[in-house]
Amino acid sequence: MKITILVVGKIKEKFYVEAIKEYTKRLSRYCKLEIIESADEKTPDHVNEGQAEQIREKEDEKIVKYLTETDAYRIILAIDGEMLDSVALSEKIEKLATMGKSHLVFVIGGSLGLSKKVQSLADFKLSFSKMTFPHQLMRVILLEQIYRSYRIMNHEPYHK
Repeated sequence: MKITILVVGKIKEKFYVEAIKEYTKRLSRYCKLEIIESADEKTPDHVNEGQAEQIREKEDEKIVKYLTETDAYRIILAIDGEMLDSVALSEKIEKLATMGKSHLVFVIGGSLGLSKKVQSLADFKLSFSKMTFPHQLMRVILLEQIYRSYRIMNHEPYHK
């Protein structure tokens, strides 16, 4: 299976870079992983909703183009999405594979989230929590959960 992670923003902190490298290495035995980064926009401290949506749309231009040019199953990370535990996420990924979905795309927005257009392209909205996490950390959390999903699918031990 191929898994693409589309993200807004670049990782600058070394500890996040190292964690991403580690999970990328671990996942290489289970899937083909691709991470595509889209530049984030400078966001003033006080923006109204109209300005925020304009920033999201600009950040998401590359993501929209990629999502409309692929037949992959598209999963966006969103606070208002469905919450799954690790076993349920593993089962979802496995079920999609048995249904012939050979390419999954996960989308992580920038600090203001994702535009309405990107959200409308989702096949599934996934939430990890009602809390807000930095998008850099969310990338690490997502990679860890995908790795954990493959460990569960393959009946391999994983930390509970």
